[in-house]
Parts: sequence; C-alpha cells; structure tokens
Amino acid sequence: MVDHFEFEILDLGVWRGASRGRASASMVLWLLGGSLLFRGLIAWQLPPGFDEAYYFLYTQHLDWSYFDHPLMVALTSGVGIWLTGHVSPLTLRLGSLLLFTGSTGLLYLTARRLFGAKVGWLTAAIASIAPLFFFSFGLLAAPDSALIFFWSAVLFVAADEFFPVGKPYRPTYRLAVIGVLLGLASLSKYHGFVLGLSLIGFCLASAAYRRALRSPWLAVGLLGYGLTLLPLLVWNAQHEWISFAFHLSKRFDGGRAGGFRLSQLLGVWLAEVGFLFPTIGLPLWWVSLRTLWQRVRPQKREPSRQTLAQAFLLWMGLPIALGFTLLGGFTQIYPAWPAPGLWTLLPLLALTAASWSQTTVRRWLTGTGAFVGALLLFALLHVSLGTLQRPSQYAILGGAIAPEADPTTALIDVVQLRRQLQASPAVSDAIAAADFWVTNEFWLSGYVDMAISPLTAAPVTAFTEDPRGHALWFNPISRLGQRALFLSIADFDQAQIQAEYQPYFSQFTLIDAIALERGGATTETVFVYSVGQLVAPYPYPYP
Repeated sequence: MVDHFEFEILDLGVWRGASRGRASASMVLWLLGGSLLFRGLIAWQLPPGFDEAYYFLYTQHLDWSYFDHPLMVALTSGVGIWLTGHVSPLTLRLGSLLLFTGSTGLLYLTARRLFGAKVGWLTAAIASIAPLFFFSFGLLAAPDSALIFFWSAVLFVAADEFFPVGKPYRPTYRLAVIGVLLGLASLSKYHGFVLGLSLIGFCLASAAYRRALRSPWLAVGLLGYGLTLLPLLVWNAQHEWISFAFHLSKRFDGGRAGGFRLSQLLGVWLAEVGFLFPTIGLPLWWVSLRTLWQRVRPQKREPSRQTLAQAFLLWMGLPIALGFTLLGGFTQIYPAWPAPGLWTLLPLLALTAASWSQTTVRRWLTGTGAFVGALLLFALLHVSLGTLQRPSQYAILGGAIAPEADPTTALIDVVQLRRQLQASPAVSDAIAAADFWVTNEFWLSGYVDMAISPLTAAPVTAFTEDPRGHALWFNPISRLGQRALFLSIADFDQAQIQAEYQPYFSQFTLIDAIALERGGATTETVFVYSVGQLVAPYPYPYP
C-alpha cells in the first residue's frame, strides 16, 4: 500500500498522486505553524531553566568554542536577544523555536523522499506532539536545537543522495554538502561525530553504496568537514583540549565506579518512553527493534528500495538511541542524549502507521496530541501562577504543594528579579558602583546576568568548585582591587556562604533580601551583599 502510494507521488504525470502531495505539504505547513505558536506561548511564560541561564552567559562571552559545548549554542541562544535588544525567556528561546520548525520540515521531506507523502506527514505529526522532542529541541535554549537542525539536514541531503528515483546510485556533489553539514552538527553538539560514523557504517554495509567511500566527492566532503570543525579544534588546542577531557573523562567518573545495573537501565528506558509519551515511545521502540530484526536476518533476494531506506534510518538512529540508552545502565544520562537517534527513527513508526486505518491514526494522533497539550498547559499554569501551590491566589481547590516542597520554584523569574533589583534603592545605588558580580554557583550566575544585563554592563562570575566556563572567562588576579556585589539565594545557608567567601573580599555586608513571589506567596529569597574589593584571587580548579 505504501509503495503504491509512493510511486504515485513520484510520477509527476499522475494528477492524483501530485494532488495528495500538495495536500500533504499544506497540512504540514499548518502543523508547523500551530506547533510554533503553541511552543511560543510556553516559551513566553516559562522561566528559564538552569542550563538555559548558563547558556545566556555564552552570549555575553562570544568565542570560537566553550568549556562544555561548541559555539553553536551561543549563536542560537543569542539571536533573539540580538535581534530584539531585549533579554527575556522568550528572546533567549527564539532560535530554538525557529530551528525546530525547520528541523521538523526537513524530517518531513526526508520521510517523504524515502516512503512517500503520507509517511512524511505522519512523521511530522508525531515529531510535533512528542514531549521529548518538544523540550529537547523545540522550546528550551540548548545545543540540541542546532544539533537536530543540522542532523535533519544531513538526513535530508543523504536521502536525496543515496535514494535517486529510477536510476542506480552514483556519488554526487551532495557528499561534499553532507561533510559541511556534519561539521555544523558537530559544532552544535558532539553527537555529530557519531552521526558521521553511522553514515560511513551504512555505506560499508551495502555493496550499492560502498562506491561513495571511493568517490572524489567524499574527499571534498572530508575537507569541508575538517574546515568547518576548525573553530572547535583550534580553541581546544589553545586550552589543553579541555572540552574533550570534560566530556570523555570527568563526566563519567562516577558512573564507571558504579558498574552496570539492569534496574538503572530499565529506569532510563522507562523515562525515555515517558518523555516520548507511552503511545509514541512504546510503538517507536517496538517498530525500530522489529525492523532491525528483519534487516539482520539473512535475505534471500536483493534488498528493495524500501528495505534500504529502513536500513539507512536504522544506521542513522540506533547507534545514538540504543547506545545512550545502554549507557544509562552505567551512569546517569539526560533524556536529550538519545533523542536525536529516536528522532531519526520516527519515519519507521510513521511507515507502520501508514498501513493502519484512517480512524485508528486519527484517534491515535489527536488523542495523544490533545492529552499532551492539555498536560503541558496545566503544568505551565502551575509553574507561572502556582495553581497547585498552597498558598497561592490562583490555587485550584486551595492548592496542595508548599513552595519549599515544590521543585518548580527553583526556576527563577529573571524579569521579576530585574524589577525587584530596580525597586530597591540600596541595590540600585550598589549596582551603579560595582565593577563585577559574584555568585556561588555557575548556573545561578546565568540568572543574575539575565536579570542585570539591561541595567549594567558589569560581568557576572561564579566562585565555585564547578565553575564551567567561568574559569576561562574570568581572571580573578586581574580583578584584584575592583568592587563587587555578591548574590546568593535562600537555598544555601547564608552563614556558611559568608564564612566561605569572606576571605576573598574586603567586607561582606547584606544590602537587601529580595522576595520573589508566585501567586502572591514568596517562593525564593535573593540576598544581595556588598563585598567591597576583591582582595584574594579565587582558586579555580582549571585550566
């Protein structure tokens, strides 16, 4: 059924097939527009997360690369701020919002190229409603937003390269384009290196595509890949390869000591299914593993175009999806790590769903989409207004969760913090006299910088054993004798904070304690200290 539909849309002389293709494209455009508006609403109201606030600091310290990520996250996080001149959660996320729209469109075109318009439409629909992709790529400021855009671009160009219509495969200039796109994916996140190896594996596994590895165009592609990676490589060469040391060694020290645990692996897998949403996560894994089993069995005949296309998606998606899931049995992983692989496998699920009845597909997609949408809006109302908080003027049935027991209160409303800092005369005067700001956590410094950036150009740093990029951005010795403000929050013992940091400054005096509220109740208290001059350099653990 799917193959028949595919040949209909590829034959331009068949009006019915072309009409279906145009209808599918129109539906996808409406889908992309609706998804952008919905994600934009959440991005407007949701306070920035810890990592997002930290990535804002990247935009204030533009460089060729960074301690824990390549440069692309600085560009995608900064584009909305630079275009609007306004610092807010929405402008910080604007790049991610737009890139996900493009990524979904590219994945649609890839699935359409491989399996036809109907599968392309279903792929775009699934991608738009799965919460894992929604948050990993399409909403929050993160390296994954640029990664999945260039990743999807690689899939699209590779599908065009390896699956020509009606003729045998011959290597073309697209191999050079793929090399540059792989470089851009690697400048977004280190997952891009694995995608390149997966592509080589796909070519090696099929006699029809091994000629690509002998093509002069591959050499051009490798040259483009290397040139694109120069910012990452040159920066790391100048900084003792600190990024690779962090990701390949320090990041997993604790995990190695713990060994493999099946229960931990099961928990990681269940979390993936939950973040995908069970009606998507369970069938996606089932279809992917079933397709893998079908492909590894001995074949009695030459593989068909559809069989090769399925093998292509498995090679592009499973190394990341399965690899990081298995890694979860050894160490803690984040749900976004296997997400690019799962994203790549979506057309396989869509291919299977294309054989279902129209009623079944409609109920599956609309039911999942409606439930996920309602759940997200309900959660957003609580995060922004405190609808489940007790007390809160917006509480439903009096609320149920005290602010101190609610993990969502850890997200700091930077716009409210900015207003409160301006409203305090003592703090306003201190801001004007300060040369720089200090916090006790690297992520907290991001929140502070977002709040004060429209008020002062003074830089913000963190004195902590885990300073991340601050150890490269801030030279304490050059700041000796300069005046500072110190900001902390009530989550930390303020007596301990003062005892720990007093030796580095000439004084440590509380200026003001600023209450941040949600629903009329205090959810966080921010302490602003005048610490006078820096009298001793803080000993960063690196470089």
